[in-house]
Amino acid sequence: MVTERLRAQNTPVRVLVRREDDRAAEVRALGAEVVTGDLTRADTVAAALDGVRRAYLGLSVSPDHLLAATVVVTVAKAHGELDLLVDMSQMTVSQMTAISTAESHQQRLHWLAEQVLDWSGLPVVHIRPTTFLDNPLFTTLAARSIPENGTLALPFGTGRTSPVAADDVAQVVATILRDPGEHVGKVYELTGPRALDMTGVAQEFSKALGRTVTYVDVPLQWWRTEVLANAGLPQHTEQHIATMAQLHRANRYDRATLDVERITGKRPQTVEEFVAVRKDFYLG
Repeated sequence: MVTERLRAQNTPVRVLVRREDDRAAEVRALGAEVVTGDLTRADTVAAALDGVRRAYLGLSVSPDHLLAATVVVTVAKAHGELDLLVDMSQMTVSQMTAISTAESHQQRLHWLAEQVLDWSGLPVVHIRPTTFLDNPLFTTLAARSIPENGTLALPFGTGRTSPVAADDVAQVVATILRDPGEHVGKVYELTGPRALDMTGVAQEFSKALGRTVTYVDVPLQWWRTEVLANAGLPQHTEQHIATMAQLHRANRYDRATLDVERITGKRPQTVEEFVAVRKDFYLG
């Protein structure tokens, strides 16, 4: 998504991928240079950073997150040419401490990676999105229950949330990469336009899909065993999503900021807008 936005404005882009596959071909078709490597290997990171002035570090959920971030920082310090490093973190980090334990393993890795990046002295911008609308919580898991019985069945209790679309986050990152300006050294917390409880989220789904969707609060442990465990996710990812559900229930996601609009000049997508363009996906 970030690459697409940069290439749309003819910005030269080099992308490091782990393997040559369909996604790599799609990136190459955009006009980006594609190099194969591994963020946990210093030699391939060094090759990817050669001649680069601005870099974006964005990984999927992975137990190697801290290792990858540390390797990138180490190589970038030796490289000595970066004017900007944009780090994709998570908003939960803003509520964490060195000894807090309520968060997921992935969230702890993000917290530690931010420490390493800050200690490095590199010109860093931390991007901390809240939960994504594209997360399985709001996509694949929701798409199972809505066609079956018109429910959004999640263990969030009365917790409020302001999920953000990955498209909007990508636009923020691309904007900063094109014009670092005043952004270096800043932390941006990205959310949707407003925080809603899950009944409100279900109402947004209803408007988008043209059918009634009702929120059903289900027990967390039952949901973990009967729903999440059957989603086919890696254990590290499953633990992360289960923790996100628990933190939603504890109302840790009740936050809304204006950072997306401040940086991009556009209001972030609402739940209704996000779901409406994926109507066929949700209705089956």
